[in-house]
Amino acid sequence: MTEPAADGDRRVTLPRPERPYDLRVTFRAPSWGPGDPLTRLDPERAIAWRATRTPDGPASYRACLLPDAVVVDAWGEGADWVAARASALVGLDDDGAGYLTDHPALRDLARRYAGAHLPRSGTVFEHVVPAVIHQLVQSADGRAWCRALARRLGEPAPGPGELWLYPTPRTLRHTAPHVLTDLGILRKQAETLRRAAEGARFLEALAGEPPGEATLAALQKIRGVGPWTANKVLWCGFGWADAVPVGDFHAPNGVAWALAGEARGDDARMLELLEPFRPHRGRVVQWLEVSGTHAPKFGPRLPRRTRM
Repeated sequence: MTEPAADGDRRVTLPRPERPYDLRVTFRAPSWGPGDPLTRLDPERAIAWRATRTPDGPASYRACLLPDAVVVDAWGEGADWVAARASALVGLDDDGAGYLTDHPALRDLARRYAGAHLPRSGTVFEHVVPAVIHQLVQSADGRAWCRALARRLGEPAPGPGELWLYPTPRTLRHTAPHVLTDLGILRKQAETLRRAAEGARFLEALAGEPPGEATLAALQKIRGVGPWTANKVLWCGFGWADAVPVGDFHAPNGVAWALAGEARGDDARMLELLEPFRPHRGRVVQWLEVSGTHAPKFGPRLPRRTRM
C-alpha cells in the first residue's frame, strides 16, 4: 500500500514476513560500516535510513520495523521510484532469506542470522564508488575517504536522515584527479572512478539484469574494476547471495578457520570450502563477518594509509 507520508513525500506499508526479519543485519549489506554517508542504522528503535540517486532524482528512505509491518517513508524527487520498489529495497523480495545449513561450524550462525535479508537497490554507480575507494586499503581509511568525497563533491540527501549522496557521474567526469587525491583517495582509485563515471550509463543498464556470472563479468569491463570490486557491487547493490569477495585480505583466512580449522587460507581454498554452499556462498561469508569470526592473528597490524 502506497500513500502520502505523514512527515515525508511517500509512505509504503509492507506486511512483515512470516520468516524472521532482522532489519539491522539486513541493512548492513548495502552499508560500508559506521559513518557510511548513504546509510544510518538505529538498531535500538529498529530503524534504518538509506540515501540513493534514482532515475527520477535524489531520494532518501527510512525503514521502520513494527510488530506486524515494515513501514518505508521516502523523501525527494525519487520518492515515487522508491515507493514502487520498497519491497526490494528493504530485502523482502529476497527469497533466500532464512537459508539454513547443518554444517556444525555454521549451524548456530545460520539460526542467528536467519533474518538477514538481501536488499536490491536498483542502482549501480552508487555502489561502485565506495567499492573502488575501498580497494586495497583498510576499512577505516576507505570509510573516511567516502565521507570526504560525499561532503566535498556530493550533496545532502533529501529528508531528515542527515545522509549524504555521492557526486553524480557528470561531476566526477569533470573533476580533476588531484581533487580526489587531495581527499586521500589513491590515484589509481581516482582514475578508476573517472572511468566508471564515463561508463555510468552502461553500469546503470545492468541494474535490470539478474545478478550472476554474466553481470560479474560485465562490471569488470570497466578498467580497474576487478573480481573483488565487482563482487562487492553485486552483494551491496544486487543482493546476490553467491557473491564471494575474491581478493579480500581477511575473508579467506576467516573462511578457512571457521570451516576447516586452518589459520590461513587463500582464495582457492576459500572457494573450495564454500562450494557446498552455492548459491549462498556470500551469505556464509557475511555470517562470519557479522559474527566477528576471525582467524588467529600473527605479527604486527599493518599501518593505516592515509595518503598516496
